[in-house]
Amino acid sequence: MKALPKVELHLHHEGAAPPAFIRRLAGERHVDLSQVFDADGGYAFNGFPHFLQVYEAATSVLQTPQDYARLTRAVLDDRAEEGVIYCETFLSPDFCGGGDVGAWREYLAAITEAAAEAEAVHGIMWRGIVTAVRHFGPDQAKRSSLCAAETAGDWITGFGMGGDETKGHQGDFAYAFDQAREAGLQLTTHAGEFGGPQSVWEAIMDLRVERIGHGVRAIEDARLVDALVARQITLEVCPGSNVALGLYKDFAAHPIAQLREAGVKITVSTDDPPFFHTNLVREYDMLAESFGWDDSDFRALNHTAAEAAFCNAETRARIMKKLETN
Repeated sequence: MKALPKVELHLHHEGAAPPAFIRRLAGERHVDLSQVFDADGGYAFNGFPHFLQVYEAATSVLQTPQDYARLTRAVLDDRAEEGVIYCETFLSPDFCGGGDVGAWREYLAAITEAAAEAEAVHGIMWRGIVTAVRHFGPDQAKRSSLCAAETAGDWITGFGMGGDETKGHQGDFAYAFDQAREAGLQLTTHAGEFGGPQSVWEAIMDLRVERIGHGVRAIEDARLVDALVARQITLEVCPGSNVALGLYKDFAAHPIAQLREAGVKITVSTDDPPFFHTNLVREYDMLAESFGWDDSDFRALNHTAAEAAFCNAETRARIMKKLETN
């Protein structure tokens, strides 16, 4: 599994920070984050709301563009080690400059420079999806969307939304998504995780997204599954995350195989891997163990992910070539 070339579409940049990296940075900043870690040095949380609190506490020590450059190198080193050849990461201007376009540009310059270095060393291709934080509200989402629109191009290729799925409705954020769409960005949003099938319907109808982050609760509504197939909407599924946060008791109970068998376009990602004690190799191993999937299944999943990637034609061709020659 480690040697298999992989495409990952759903990764939160700060959520991929190794705990040791955050502890080291907290020490440099003289910030007490003892409440963030367990006795073994990993991230400690109990349930989704507490996870969000711990996530934001850990992120608080990332305070400069250079911090994000260092984080980028650490995250991409890990991705390369797992056989990832192309990755998309969620980046929030709320954490990178407080939603100010000028400050966001400075953070983005540092991040993309580090990404270019990683591509030169590892050959890994990386693109950014600007992400609004849902529980920060629609007005703040408009600021994030403006940051996305002002920096849209070959590297910032998408716009999306994460955060607490139980706060408000997808349609409350339509202005931000319309602004991003008009800038030529492709769209995704978290739905169908804690919000249930209705949140997926809202994402489709009110935001008109091309991909759904998670989306697994769609399995509870047969008409919704049919709509996903008919509209060819791709799900960014993160099984280990769903199990760790208590959505399903284990991998065998996860609906990813049912959704795939129904014809839904499925991809596999890790979400916030160190928080959930996972990586992409473990995800593949657990799916193989739970559903009997083999190399041909995973190669098909990666081709689906490459087709759904928010990138230009040239980059997609490079991804496909790497998938076909390995």
